[in-house]
This record gives sequence, structure tokens and C-alpha cells, in this order.
Amino acid sequence: MDSIKVFSPGSITNLSCGYDILGLCLENRGDEIKVSKTSSKGIIISTNGGYNLTNNINENVAGIAAQAMLKEIDVNNGFRIEINKGIKPGSGIGSSAASSAGTVFAINQLLDSHFGQLDLIKFSMEGEKYVSGSYHADNVAPIILGGISLVRSTDKIDVVKLPSPKDLEVIIVRPNIEIKTSDSRKVVKKKVKIEKMVKQSANLGSFISSLYTGDFNLMSRSVIDEVVEPDRALLIPEFDKVKEISKKNGCIAVGISGSGPSIFSLSNNRISSTKILDSISNHYEKLGISYDGFISKINSQGIKILDTK
Repeated sequence: MDSIKVFSPGSITNLSCGYDILGLCLENRGDEIKVSKTSSKGIIISTNGGYNLTNNINENVAGIAAQAMLKEIDVNNGFRIEINKGIKPGSGIGSSAASSAGTVFAINQLLDSHFGQLDLIKFSMEGEKYVSGSYHADNVAPIILGGISLVRSTDKIDVVKLPSPKDLEVIIVRPNIEIKTSDSRKVVKKKVKIEKMVKQSANLGSFISSLYTGDFNLMSRSVIDEVVEPDRALLIPEFDKVKEISKKNGCIAVGISGSGPSIFSLSNNRISSTKILDSISNHYEKLGISYDGFISKINSQGIKILDTK
């Protein structure tokens, strides 16, 4: 195999009760990435998709992740990475993670799957560190593993793939503003009162239980953010109103996707999902707020191979 093309999907993280811990893989938003072997060693990157992204391998997350990977294996060729961005940077649905994870996955295929999934998560995290200032795997883990994942540790990579109830789907609405992950992380308080930690821990545990049992009522009571949402919500246009609209139209839960500005709602039927998306869309349109919205099932596979040569 000399070249490969993959679809690397978006993701939502935190799911309100699992800051930097929980992640969910989306189905119908993502980057298309083609990686080809070159005769000369080294990495070449080109990007398109209408976003102003650098092709400098030391400043592009795909290049950073790829270099981390190639430091651990001796190869006699190089790689050309072509990224067609389908996720707007700073949207809160894992734009940088899609590029990082998709690139190392594709290169690994050209290396006859030399590295395991946890290795790919580790390499992808180098790109995340570059854009956010800290190591976190809540975006890259579900992209690589598929479905919903729990990151137990990033020191020695330890990730648990959780069940994905078959009826569960996600409504994403993104106001067309950019919030950099590094900036959004700055508003997160460094100290949390023990009372809030207890509530958040209880919510996280019961949410995981709801995934195993398919108890959507329990899920609704669990997807609550006691720690981060109150501060980050101030950065997102009409967040409280969108939350109110989602609940009025039958969502299971609603919260901030990753670092924002995207807002996610959970639903277990397409009729409710459509009502939620239409109602939020109508609200934003009345106010003249530019946005993008879509509905996605949970992608249990993760990165998909589109073509090989």
C-alpha cells in the first residue's frame, strides 16, 4: 500500500459530567485525510477546506502528531499528508483531534499497523497539547476507538470503551464564532469545592451506569455540569435559551460540546431530534445569529478507510 484516504470524524467531549474524561465519536462531520508515501524522508503537509491553516509541520497538529509517531520507528521513506478540513477549527467538536488522529491512523496503516490503538492515542495527544497547552485524550480516544470512551489516565494511556445505546443520537448546534481551546481552558477554575466534586463524581458514575442499562431517565439526571459550564456558558451566544429550548422539545440532556461554542443535545428518537434542531435554528435565525446545525448517530467504528492504492 502506497497511499490511503480516511475519514476522521468529529467528536464531542466532557458530556457535562466528565471534564477531560468523556468523549463521543460523531458520524457525519469530519476531515478527509490522504497520506501517501514519498521517496524522500520527512513529512509534507497541504491543507484545504477554506480555513487559514499552516502547512508548517511544527505548527500543524497533524505534522506534530506524525513526527511523534515517526520518532519511534525507523522508516526509509517519507509521507505526504493532504487534509481536507470538514470541521471548522475552534468549533468544539474536535477539529484538531480529527486531523491528529486521522493522520497517525493513516500512517500506521501504511506501516502495516505497527502501532496499537493506545499508541495512536498517545501520538495524537501531542497535537492536542500544542493547541490547548495540556495533554488530554477525550477527543482523540473516541475518534480512534469509536463510540463513547472514558479516559482513566493520560500518564500511562488507559482508556475504557463504553457502551453506546443504539437509540442515542446527538444534536449539534454551533454558533459561527471561534473559541480557542486554550482560551476556553483559561476560564476553568483551578480549585473546586469538595461539595461540587462529590456531585460531579456522582453524575459521572450514574451516567456510565445509564450507558450500560440504557436508562435514559437516569442519563437525563446525570448529564449535568457542576463545575465548568457556569463559566464557559458566558462565552456562547444564547446558551441558556438554547438549553431551555432543547429541554422544552424533549431532549435527554443538553450541554457545551468540548470547549464550545458548539452546544450538544442528546435524544433517543429522530422526531425529538428534528424538533430540537428546528426550534434552535428558528431562534438563532430570528436573532440573526449565524450557525450550523446537524444530527448525528454515534459512530461506533471511529476512523474509516475510504480508499487505498
